[in-house]
Amino acid sequence: MTTPVTIEFANFSLENIAETAGRLVIFVTEDGKLDQSARKVNSLTKKAVERLVDSDGFEKMSVGDVTTLAYPAGVAADAVLVVKLPRRPSQSEARKAGAAIAKAMGSGNVTLLAGQVFKAEEVAFGIAMRAYAYTECKTSDAPEYGTISVMVKDVDAAKEAYAPLSAVVEGVFFTRDLTSAPANVLTTTTFAEKLKYLSGLGVEVEVLEEAQLEELGMGSLLCVGQGSDSPSKVVVMKWNGGGDEAPFAFVGKGVVFDTGGISLKPAAGMEDMTMDMGGAGVVSGVMKTLALRKAKANVVGLVGLVENMPSGNATRPGDIVKSMKGDTIEVINTDAEGRLVLADVLWYTQERFNPSGIVNLATLTGAIIIALGNENAGVFSNDDTLAANVVGSAAAEGEGAWRMPMGPAYDKLIKSNKADMKNTGGRAGGSITAAQFLKRFIKDDMPWAHIDIAGTADTKTETALAPKGATGWGVMALNRLIADKYEA
Repeated sequence: MTTPVTIEFANFSLENIAETAGRLVIFVTEDGKLDQSARKVNSLTKKAVERLVDSDGFEKMSVGDVTTLAYPAGVAADAVLVVKLPRRPSQSEARKAGAAIAKAMGSGNVTLLAGQVFKAEEVAFGIAMRAYAYTECKTSDAPEYGTISVMVKDVDAAKEAYAPLSAVVEGVFFTRDLTSAPANVLTTTTFAEKLKYLSGLGVEVEVLEEAQLEELGMGSLLCVGQGSDSPSKVVVMKWNGGGDEAPFAFVGKGVVFDTGGISLKPAAGMEDMTMDMGGAGVVSGVMKTLALRKAKANVVGLVGLVENMPSGNATRPGDIVKSMKGDTIEVINTDAEGRLVLADVLWYTQERFNPSGIVNLATLTGAIIIALGNENAGVFSNDDTLAANVVGSAAAEGEGAWRMPMGPAYDKLIKSNKADMKNTGGRAGGSITAAQFLKRFIKDDMPWAHIDIAGTADTKTETALAPKGATGWGVMALNRLIADKYEA
């Protein structure tokens, strides 16, 4: 797994600043006011900071932006990074500043003079989140980061505030690594093996193999992977940090590679389908975060791991399969496979755990990208309270989420003449009919939300806290959901 950059909190002191190597970071307010640290560095560098603040360049900087003073006179540091930040920044402003520092800090040690910075732990979080690169398959050019030393007035308070954020970073990096890994590295078997590692953190991990899935009647899930040499699996992760209450459940789609099956995708862009296990990646990252921060809640995470390949044994368009629930499904398009996986895992989750609620995540439809782009995940739900909690938790963490409509009128689009339903309703309302399909596998009294992360799991451009590629979207939001709504 990618190891997050080392964050250390140290007692604030300006005594040895002139001799401090690496990079120094100072903070200047929007109106150009220099705090004690900035004044000291300004004096050492023969008023270089003051000249910057008086320039048009500083005026044009946005809150959270960074300007680099390279090789300034008067200090041993290679550079001074000047951050434009209010005295009492918001969470998002502090995190933005941290991300900007991460982009500018290079490979050496970095010292943040944050003695008068409010939310210094959030700045550190922004640095850690942005300082990421997937390098497992590289033999060179992997970025190397030094130690980040954050000098604050109250070290113990800063460490306490940062501890749960550090757990989030670990969970997000786990998700990003899983989502980034190519399919020959992350097979269904190696995915399951990586999840077994969580048992060392106190998570109970159980792997259901194909024979068990067949015995359970998971014909919907199994039909997706039957054309692949990689065995289909369901991994169950249990975190028991609460009391006797029913657990909350997260369910993830884990298609480690999606060719589309017999309904083969176009060759152009198919390489991106290594990220089609993004929903399972998020569930895995959330479970890791909850375990690391010892969440006082009972939570189960289940992921369906399959590979969708064409072969002589692959499911064909027109085949009819039987789900664990007992409903039959006419497979119109084998590229609408994620809902077939989730259907059985959702039903199994309810039958075995009777959870207090369920959130499932999946890179489910291209239609949600057409609707919402890469800024928001689509949220579908049968429960207004749960939907509001999911959207609110995402907003609180700066992760975009938008509630989408559902309704019985869409059900006619997935009506089959030969089976109880068909697995796709065509292009019109494609993300909605997918959600309507999943809803058929949710019991009437079960609060449920489906999050379509096809547009947010992996992006072609950088986001606020991530370089381009896998974002880890959802780990922050769902960790917040549990912390705010389900912990004792």
